[in-house]
Formats: sequence, C-alpha cells, structure tokens
Amino acid sequence: MKRISLEKLLNQHKYLSYQEQYELVLRQIQDSRIKPVKASGTNGKSPSLYREYWVLEEAKDYTLLEQELKFSLLPVLSVDFYLRHLDIYEQDRHWVLMLNEYLRHNRHKLDSRESLNERSFEIWGREKFLTREQGRRILKRCGLDECFLNTYSTTEPLAYYSHTREVPQKLLILENKDTFYSMRCHLLEGNDTILGTGTGTLIYGAGKGIVRSFQDFSLCVEPYMKEPENQIYYFGDLDYEGIGIYEKLADLFSAEWEIRPFLPGYKAMLDKAVPYTIMNLPKTKEQQNRNIRELFFSYFDRDTVQYMKDILEQDRYIPQEILNITDF
Repeated sequence: MKRISLEKLLNQHKYLSYQEQYELVLRQIQDSRIKPVKASGTNGKSPSLYREYWVLEEAKDYTLLEQELKFSLLPVLSVDFYLRHLDIYEQDRHWVLMLNEYLRHNRHKLDSRESLNERSFEIWGREKFLTREQGRRILKRCGLDECFLNTYSTTEPLAYYSHTREVPQKLLILENKDTFYSMRCHLLEGNDTILGTGTGTLIYGAGKGIVRSFQDFSLCVEPYMKEPENQIYYFGDLDYEGIGIYEKLADLFSAEWEIRPFLPGYKAMLDKAVPYTIMNLPKTKEQQNRNIRELFFSYFDRDTVQYMKDILEQDRYIPQEILNITDF
C-alpha cells in the first residue's frame, strides 16, 4: 500500500465541486481502491473527508494459474505448495513448466545417471541451475527429492603418478604437494622404493580434499589401481588435522579398502625431529579439530605412540616437509 494525501488524490479533479469530489472519494473507498488513514484527521468540511488515504493494490486474479496447476501438470509433480502460494507459482512457473515438459517427453533419460550440471542443462538449459540457482528449491516445492533426477556430484579428479602398473603394488596417498613432488622426482630418478618400501603409485591428497576425491576412486582411476590385492597407505602431517584426515578416510572406505598409515614415513619424521626437541617443533595451528581416536595410533608400537602423543599434547606438530628428497 502507498500513502497519499487528500490534496494529491483530488489533484486531477479540481474542476469538480466539493460535493462531487466527496462522492468521487466515497466511490473509490467503496470499490476498495483506497482506504482512509483515520489517524490523519478530517479536513473540517461538511461532509468531511480524511486528510490521507492508503492506495490499495488491486487483487490479482490467479484463476488461470490455479487451473493450470490442477489440470496441466503431471501427477508426479506435487502442486500442494503452489496452490497455497499462487504468487510464488507465478514467479516459478517458467521453470516448473520446463520440468513438466522434460518429464512428459524425456523421462526415460532419467534411467541413465548424469552429473548435476549435465542434468541441469538437459532440463532447464542452464548448467548451474541445480547447484547455484533455484533448481533445488523448485524441486522441493514440486515434492521431488534431488535423487529423483538420478545425478551424481563431480569432484576434483585424483592427481597421481604411476611409477609402475604391475600388481599387486603399494599406493601411497600424500597429504601435501611438496612431498608428492619430491617423492615423484625420487622415483623418476630411477628408484623403486621410498624409505625402503616398494611404491608403485603416488596419489596427491590435497589435504581434506582427498576425502571427497576418493569417493570416485573406483570410477576415475586406471584398472590396475583397483586390483583388490593392492595395498593403500596414507602419509600426512603429524598433527591433529593430518591424523583426522586419515581416520575419516579410513572409516569412509573401510568396506572396500584397509587404508593404513605409511609407517616408514612417520617413523622417519619422528627420527628427524629428535634433534629439535619437542618444544622447538612448530606450534600447532589454531582452530584444528582435535577430535581424533585411536585408529591411527593402533598401527604403531607403544613407545612411538607415546612420543607422538607427547608432541601433540604440548601443542606441537611435525610437518611432512621435514623430509625431503634426500631422505627418501
């Protein structure tokens, strides 16, 4: 509603007599076009008029939209929400009708999985409609779950270096980029072992990114890497975050793989850290999630576990970068 003064309301009707102006205002009130602001007081004339009025918006007729919802959309699309909010349907209508047409003529395409962006473009002609625009909201308003569209999320592809494709072999996931590069250079120089352990493939984990990327391991890697006889190891910083990444990764994929800590790497880090003494090691970065369990420690002997816990409990850590190519 918009507030307007009596003077402005009658501005274009100055040629009328006061009685005619009064009747004009009265008709507009009766037709629900305006409503008096009683707090504004009257103009002191007879018959009196209020000094200010609310200009009322004309109520929209949604009859056609209501009929469309009831009789034009496929039964798979719920119309309950939109029947209660016809004004919102008016805004969403273009996208809802595109979804309706897709399901009417191309529902068979849902039998094949596609990426979110591919399906989004297929239905709405906009590749980011489901991920960055109102696609998910419209699905919800239509009573559909995202899984109805039979899509999958894409992740950053695993970056890896294959030194050999022989199987069985050891695959080593590395938390940090420097260690990945240095170990790759070491193998490219003609070496077959890292810290005395034969290693066939290096995988760059990119910190926490490995948890998401590894979800597509069976889909995006070469066949030799998926051989069940292979063994997968993880090697990262010796801090709460690095241990947490390992434990989450190991838990999530325990049904398919037993991912183990790379013991030679961690032991080499600990040995090289001895001359520094614990309090001369770097301080633990702030805001690290310290909620780790015993899975990581269960692979080490008691003395090694105690040494690692002493480091962590004194808010210190050992970065992977303590090791370099000359150590491998």
